Amino acid sequence: MVKATRKPLEQIFATVKGYTRVLVAGCGGCTSVCLAGGQREAIQLSDDLGVCARNEHVPQVRSVVTIERQCNPEFLSGIADLAANADCILSMACGAGVGLLADTYPTIPVLPALDTLFLGVDTDVGLYEERCRTCGDCRLADTGGICPVTRCSKGSLNGPCGGTRETGECELGDGRHCAWNDIYERLKAQGRLSQMLVVRPPMEWVDRGPRTLAQRGYQERYAGKAQEVPSP
Repeated sequence: MVKATRKPLEQIFATVKGYTRVLVAGCGGCTSVCLAGGQREAIQLSDDLGVCARNEHVPQVRSVVTIERQCNPEFLSGIADLAANADCILSMACGAGVGLLADTYPTIPVLPALDTLFLGVDTDVGLYEERCRTCGDCRLADTGGICPVTRCSKGSLNGPCGGTRETGECELGDGRHCAWNDIYERLKAQGRLSQMLVVRPPMEWVDRGPRTLAQRGYQERYAGKAQEVPSP
């Protein structure tokens, strides 16, 4: 799931300081789950901005709305009245949600309140770990489900590099695991150590964007509008 974090308050206030009516738009999707942009966070941000406005004697009125998912146009039309009464919209969605909200209301400045960081997993409440960089060339079938692009400190597709300590940690320290040591142990437990001998070519940089994806089963419906899903 997408993981994001709130921008520094001073930076956010600087972007909305020149607007009198600010609509703070929370998102009920990924940023809500990672405790960065849901309803509670949107209310808190509105309150924090109120303190900033009072301290700097800036006349400003804020309203708060939480959209179920800002990355889906189905849910964006419901705030048309609120948007029409706003001088700007402060979005607490990921970058995709900010972009779609801006496309939906092109005459209103839509400003991001969050920094979108990565795709990750929940390791505890409020603690997340990067597991995917959306590289578009997934190698997890070869590496026991452990991503060398995100979990190897050097992003090595062929490892280990020679810097693995006897404890199974990376030579860079900080107690981080050597991803390729973990891959070895995983493949060994699965009886697939032969995968360690596979030489993987480097990933090629390709100017892909902006990309559009039509999943299998929908390609005929969207023929000509989306690239084909790569065959396995």
